[in-house]
Amino acid sequence: MGQNVEIKDTVKMGDVLIIDTDRSFTGQDGHVIEPGDPGEGVPGVLASRLFDLGLGIDHVHVIQNVVTVRRPGGWDEDSAGTVTDTTHSFLRFYDEEE
Repeated sequence: MGQNVEIKDTVKMGDVLIIDTDRSFTGQDGHVIEPGDPGEGVPGVLASRLFDLGLGIDHVHVIQNVVTVRRPGGWDEDSAGTVTDTTHSFLRFYDEEE
C-alpha cells in the first residue's frame, strides 16, 4: 500500500544534497528540521527517517516537493543513494514484494 515517491533529480553541492521529487510534502512554508527536534507531520517523519540512517545528517529542509539534506563532510555515491532510496520509499507502507 502506498506509492513510491519518484525522484526527478538529485544535486550534490558540497555538504548539501538536494532531492527534487514528484510529491508535495508541505505547502509553501518550508520546514527546517534538526536532530532532536523533528517537528510534526510528514516533513518531521521523513527527517526522522533520514536522521536514523546514521549517516551524520545534521539538517533537513523540506519545502513542497524538494528535500534538502546537509551532511558535514559531503556526499559519496553510497550515502546519497541511501538518502535517495529512503525518500523514494517514504510513502510506501509495504515492500513491493508483499
